[in-house]
Amino acid sequence: MGTAGGGGTGGTGVRALRLPGLHGYAVEFSPYWPGRVACAAAQYYGIAGCGTLAVLEQNEAGIVLLRSFDWNDGLFDVTWSENNEHILITSSGDGSLQIWDTAKTKGPLQVYKEHTQEVYSVDWSQTRGEQLVVSGSWDQTAKLWDPAVGKSLRTFKGHEGVIYSTIWSPHIPGCFASASGDQTLRVWDVKAPGVKLVIPAHQAEILSCDWCKYDENLLVTGAVDCSLKGWDLRNVRQPVFILLGHTYAIRRVKFSPFHATLLASCSYDFTVRFWDFSKPNPLLEAVEHHTEFTCGLDLSLHNRGQV
Repeated sequence: MGTAGGGGTGGTGVRALRLPGLHGYAVEFSPYWPGRVACAAAQYYGIAGCGTLAVLEQNEAGIVLLRSFDWNDGLFDVTWSENNEHILITSSGDGSLQIWDTAKTKGPLQVYKEHTQEVYSVDWSQTRGEQLVVSGSWDQTAKLWDPAVGKSLRTFKGHEGVIYSTIWSPHIPGCFASASGDQTLRVWDVKAPGVKLVIPAHQAEILSCDWCKYDENLLVTGAVDCSLKGWDLRNVRQPVFILLGHTYAIRRVKFSPFHATLLASCSYDFTVRFWDFSKPNPLLEAVEHHTEFTCGLDLSLHNRGQV
């Protein structure tokens, strides 16, 4: 894994930390500690073997490993608690979610095992006044959790393929999006029955989605067809932008926390790309310092340009 520092999107100042024998699937910056990152990783590309949650910190000397926790199956996603700076949730290939406390050396605090297949996505809600977690699984369901309750609050059914990504709206309480191998992006409201919106977004599996931090109606999807598409929820007949340039499946896409039209994507083509969809030439930079599939990506809330 690496981080890019410096101004703008910053391809300079790359710092790397190797975790031998592990492949990183997701990284997420702490909402509390600048420079602190959680990484969900798996052995043998997640096909077999164990998983590790690594908590890393960047300081003047470089990137240091603060804590690591092992799980008996691959870990595919991680999310920080929005109400406790030490709590993390990971999702695993064995169908379970794990709650960890980084202030403790042992763990997990709790395990939720309800999904029947790999859990590829987990996200903690960011809107105030609720502490909800959503998970998405290869069993074609998304589940709603309150970390204080020992079982899921609700199961969302409707996707006809694997769910790869589940992301809360940063604007609308109780609203989340899911992206699936069934080629659709779906929007859900936890207080309403059934799905709110179904968008046939690509003619390929959709591996990632994210919400714009500045526009409650704007989402982006990234797919196996190598394209990124922007969707305005008020009119989903046509994408509002299409970004082309990746040469293999797009594994993760994230909007910038600082710029309304800036986003970053990473791909099985080993690159991380930065885009500004408001520009005639939207590709700002392609960063090529990974030598393997690039699966995880996050942009710091604290330091502009830190990725």
